[in-house]
Formats: sequence, C-alpha cells, structure tokens
Amino acid sequence: MPDTKKFIENLSGAGKCIGVLTSGGDAQGMNAAVRAVVRMGIYVGAKVYFIHEGYQGMVDGGDNIKEASWESVSSMLQVGGTVIGSARCKDFRTHEGRLRAALNLVQRGITNLCVIGGDGSLTGANLFREEWSGLLDELVQSGEISEEASQIYSALHIVGMVGSIDNDFCGTDMTIGTDSALHRIIEVVDAIMTTAQSHQRTFVLEVMGRHCGYLALVSALACGADWVLIPEMPPKDGWEEQMCYKLSENRADKKRLNIIIVAEGAIDQSNKPITTELIKDLVVRCLGFDTRVTVLGHVQRGGTPSAFDRILASRMGVEAVLALLEASPGTPACVVSLCGNQAVRVPLMECVQMTQEVQKAMDEKRFEEAVRLRGRSFENNLNTYKLLSHRKIDSELPHSSFNVAVLNVGAPAAGMNAAVRSAVRVGITEGHTMFAVSDGFEGFYKGQIKEIKWGDVGGWTGQGGSLLGTKRTLPAKHIDKIAEQMRIHNINALLVIGGFEAYLGLMELQAARSKHAELCVPMVMVPATVSNNIPGSDLSIGADTALNAITDTCDRIKQSASGTKRRVFIIETMGGYCGYLATVGGLAAGADAAYIYEEPFDIRELQSNVEHLTEKMKTSIQRGLVLRNENCSENYTTDFIYQLYNEEGKGVFDCRKNVLGHMQQGGAPSPFDRNFGTKIAAKAMQWISKKLKEFYREDEGRVFANTEDSACLLGMRRRALVFQPVVQLKDETDFVHRIPKEQWWLRLRPLMKILAKYKTSYDVSDSGQLEHIVRLRAKDVSAI
Repeated sequence: MPDTKKFIENLSGAGKCIGVLTSGGDAQGMNAAVRAVVRMGIYVGAKVYFIHEGYQGMVDGGDNIKEASWESVSSMLQVGGTVIGSARCKDFRTHEGRLRAALNLVQRGITNLCVIGGDGSLTGANLFREEWSGLLDELVQSGEISEEASQIYSALHIVGMVGSIDNDFCGTDMTIGTDSALHRIIEVVDAIMTTAQSHQRTFVLEVMGRHCGYLALVSALACGADWVLIPEMPPKDGWEEQMCYKLSENRADKKRLNIIIVAEGAIDQSNKPITTELIKDLVVRCLGFDTRVTVLGHVQRGGTPSAFDRILASRMGVEAVLALLEASPGTPACVVSLCGNQAVRVPLMECVQMTQEVQKAMDEKRFEEAVRLRGRSFENNLNTYKLLSHRKIDSELPHSSFNVAVLNVGAPAAGMNAAVRSAVRVGITEGHTMFAVSDGFEGFYKGQIKEIKWGDVGGWTGQGGSLLGTKRTLPAKHIDKIAEQMRIHNINALLVIGGFEAYLGLMELQAARSKHAELCVPMVMVPATVSNNIPGSDLSIGADTALNAITDTCDRIKQSASGTKRRVFIIETMGGYCGYLATVGGLAAGADAAYIYEEPFDIRELQSNVEHLTEKMKTSIQRGLVLRNENCSENYTTDFIYQLYNEEGKGVFDCRKNVLGHMQQGGAPSPFDRNFGTKIAAKAMQWISKKLKEFYREDEGRVFANTEDSACLLGMRRRALVFQPVVQLKDETDFVHRIPKEQWWLRLRPLMKILAKYKTSYDVSDSGQLEHIVRLRAKDVSAI
C-alpha cells in the first residue's frame, strides 16, 4: 500500500499572495488567528498582506493593504480585539465597492483571502468569490487591468474562520472568542455572587446573544444560575409563577442569593422580548426580593484571549493557510472549524444556510428544531441544564433504592467540585441516594462516608480544589476494609473523579472482585487532573484552568522581558512525565521552545535553541520564552538549562528562571472546566443508572456486576464522550511514566515550532478533507 502521508515540506506557497482581514464585530483571539496566518504563510514561502479595517480597507486600498512581516505580528497573541481593525462596510455591499476591492487585490496579486468574521462577513466573501471573474472582465473592459492580469489572477480562493463571541455559527463547536467571552461573564458572576450573598440579593444579568443563547446557557451552567432565558427556548406560558416559585424555594433552602441570566435576544412564546427590567419588576412585585440588574455589554468582547481561544485560533490559522495552498479553481469556499478537538474544513455556504435556517425556525416558532439545528453541543448543554436546574419534589422522583458513592482521588484539579455537584444532583433526580466519600480511598477505608443531599452541593461549581478532600492513596492495601465499608453502607455503584491514581484504583478494585462480592458493582471514572495524562481521554477536568494559569503568568513574564530587553525566561511547568501543559501552554503563550519527556532532546538541540535565540535578539523581538516540563529529563534540569543558556548567551542575552509549581492546581475553575465537569459527570451518572437496572438481580435482591464493561472510564475521544472498560486501556498505558502511549496533542508540537520560526517536519495528512455539515451532525452523536 503506498504511503499516503502528506507533509508540509511538500507544500509550497511560493508566488502566492494571501490577504488576511478581520471583519464584523471583534472577538478575542482574532489576533492569534492573524498571527498564525501571517507566520504560516511566510513559512511556506507566500507573501501575506494585512487588509486593515476589514472590507472597508479592501475597498479603499492604499495604505490599508500592507505586506506583513514575521516581526509585525509579534506580541499580538495576548491582545484582545483585532490589531488590524474591523469595520462594518456599506461600500462592499454595492457592486461598485466590490469592483474597487477586486482592483486593489489584483494590483497586489492577492488571490487568496483569509476572512475572520461572522456569518455576514463570510457570506460577503463568498459573493465576492462568485462575482470575481465578472469583476475582472469589467476591469479589463475599463482598461484598469490587462487581459494578461485577468488570466493570471482568474480564480479567487477563500477560507473563513469564524470570529464571534456569540458562538452562533453552525458547523463549528466553538467560534473564536466564545471561550474568552465566557471567562469575562464568569469573572463578573463570581464577583457578583460575593456581594449578592452579603445582602441576600437577586441579580438579573444580561449577556450578549441577540439571536443565540449559547453564552447565556453555558454561563448559567457554569455558575449554577437559578433561571436562564434564551431565544432558542422561550419559556412556556405561566413561566413567571414558575420562576418566582423556584426563587422562593431556593431562599427557603437557606440559599442567600439568586442569579438569573438573560440573553439580550430572549423572547417569550409569542416572540415578545423578555427584558432584564421586566424580570426585575416581576421579582420585586411577586416576591419583594432586593433585586439588581447588571448588563455586561461590551465587557464580554474585551480583555485578553483565553488559552483555549489562542490555541483554537492558532490551529485554525495554520489550517486556513493549508486550505488555501491546496485550493484549486473548483474548490468551494470553506470554513475551518472545530469538531470535538479535530480541526475540519466545511463548505462555507452549507454553514451559512444552516445558520440562517436556525433563525428561520425561531421566527416560525419551531423552537425545538432551532435547538437541534444549533448542533449536538448546544443541545447537550441545554439538556444538562434542564437536568440540573429543576429540582423535583420527592413525590415526583423515581425511587430506585440504590446507593451511589462519589469520591475524589489524586491531586486536586479545578472543576472537580462542579463534577461532584452535577453527579449528586443527577443521581438524586434519577432516584438514588447519594453518598460522599471524604479524602479519596483513604477516607473510604476509614469509613468517612455520609449521605449528600441536593442543597449540600449548592454553589460548588465555581469553587477550586476539592471540597470532598482528595488523597493519592491507592485501594489495594486496604481492599478488605473498603469492601466492608461498601457492605456497611450498601453501596451499589461508584463514581470516581480523579487523576492517574483514580485510574489505577479502579483497576485494583476490579481485580479484587474475585475475592470480594461487595466490589461487584458498576464503577465509572471521570478524568480530573491538571496533567491531562489519563489513557482513554483526550482531555481531563482541570487541564484548561492550569493552562490559563500558565498562559497568564507567561504573559506577565513576557511583559517584564520586553521591558528589560535581551532577556530569556526558562519556565518550569507541572505535568509529571506528560508534556501536555508545557506544549499547549507554549503554543498559547508564544514560547520559543518547550522541552518534554515524550520528545527526547540532547545537548545539540539545546545548543541550536540558544543559537536560534541569539539570532532572534538581532531582530526587534528581543525576548525569549522557554518552557520545560518538570520531568522532561533527569539530567537536563531547569537549573542546568538555565545555567547553559546563561553561559552560552553571555553578551547577547541574560536569563531568568521561574518554577510555576502548585499555582497551576489552584484558582477558580475556568468556564470550560466547570462545563466539562458538569456534563461529563451527568453522563457518567446516567450510565450508572442504566447499569444498576441491567445488573440488578431480582431473585437475590442485589446488584451484581462482574463484567469488564461494568468498570469503565468515561473519556473524550476526538469528537465524542466514550465509555471504555479500564481493563482494555491497559495496553494503551505506559505505567512507569504514568502517561498514555499515544497522545493526540503531540501533533500540535510542530505548530508551536513553526510559529516560533523553526524549520520542522509537519504531518498534514489529517488536513484537507472537506466534510459536509450533515455528516458532521450524524457523526457527532454523543459529542459534549
């Protein structure tokens, strides 16, 4: 069979010109996308042009269209908004405007456009592409370009990236800017919660989203809001009484505050707007609660981009250049999008049509269809919110008579508490009695087990660390006592939330089933560790928060280095032997190098990195950032690398080192970790309910589960959440170094090197398949 691998070295951009523009509303992460397009374009030998002020700059020409250099995109990564400007452009909507834009592009030989914007901007780009040959004919007839030029520049290629904080574009799970906007919202909600708690207030928050309720829905999930109003799901008639009943019920339950989140486009069943003032008046009139309104407005668009948005935009920018290099005259305009953690290309007009269909369904009051058209990710968020927010009264609950225990194992990870809260509430909704185990397996064998109720986990989503307490103790030595505690409390199922120790612990419990019938119960593990080193899952709870902590610190350090000039920082990250934090943190922070265990390095590589930095100091970017995973090498320690750089860089640059340590485990969880923890734990609990029914033996009146598939790990794999028997993951695990044998993020390492100006080999075999949106939906059945 022929080798079908495709490498970047075989793709050349020589003789090609790429124009990059940002259009429509700004979004954090746009600059990271621009930077990636410019650097990848230059790397493959193309010329790249900034088109300032969006389509207006394309129409006006002149200094608005400037060639970009490698250095011109330095220090852009951490800046919010768009450095090259964006404008709403009426001229481009006219035929004359597009004719002027075509002339300006042809004069500079630009026939490849990378458009970063919302659906309006991308639709405009597609129209421009369809008219291109006609526009060139007109320019030839008016004598403004030659016949020869119209032949050379006969095809215009367009690749779009969606920059929109609303996440209102179909065909991609996340748009650039959405995660950062959620960060801004959650920062505000967390701050409001402390003041609301002091005064027992109700807060009504308005978030952006004129036609899409994504921000409102996910922020409501991430902060455990009491009520949420979004355009896709108008509340049923009589919602006012229902909402007030729920608010008063929560107050009676000793909850000192209420949070109501409203999307700016929220409507009722008759398509009438529901405003924050209307809700405030309603709460004051019906309940007499002290109520305040906060409209977040443009705060949501501002601030520095999150680690997620920087990585998303960098990956999309590189993918966009690859798509332009591979485009032929017949290739339809495409959008580079994200599905699970895969970068894919989707036909632009399919996405636009689907996005317009959502609006049409809403206008025609086909709301359930609108939710379905938004995609699985939106639908799952909505279903999880419904599952967690509406507390049923005891008489409504199914009564299962099953007892389910939840515990945290390993080191603390931000988002663990959100997962516990979700598991407890879903378990109660399913009719189970929930038990909380303190201090992991250590607390288990000591009998630190008590029932946990709905109200006990209120306000847990935003709390960092582990409120249940967590330990690294493994169960094997204490298996008799653990089995005894299982019997005493009649535990029928286990949910373990934790890191590598949780994975090992589950294997040990399963291995002990032959000796202890008490352990023959359904068990499931949800990965939660900052190191992201769990086999069977591409991501784990806590890793995103740790990445943001690393990225924030690196931003500050870069600022310090820029001030002093000619300074290189060596930064040590956590992760055990897993290089995820160092690599992905390096990509998000714009590092020059990242040393990891998975990619062995020697003194020659260290020497070439020093030489590379020496060359860099001759340019206008006189600073360096090098990340080192804590266990990347036994002998090339952080001190050794620091001393080597110091010695070799004498007279050219000086060096500083910084060990980030446990700050990576602390802090409030990021919106992504809150949301991921909430959804994955809810799914784990639903699996437990299913397995309890499956393994219940009527004749014996007990649960008996002794099959491989009754002890599973629930992980995110490419595009879906998958239950995998832990026994089957053994072969995928390097137990000595506590890492999976294969790790998806290693494919991102060449990106980091390319964006730091290193020549490297990059396997682009995964790129280039144009996927259709309908197929995406079918595949995406259990995406988060």
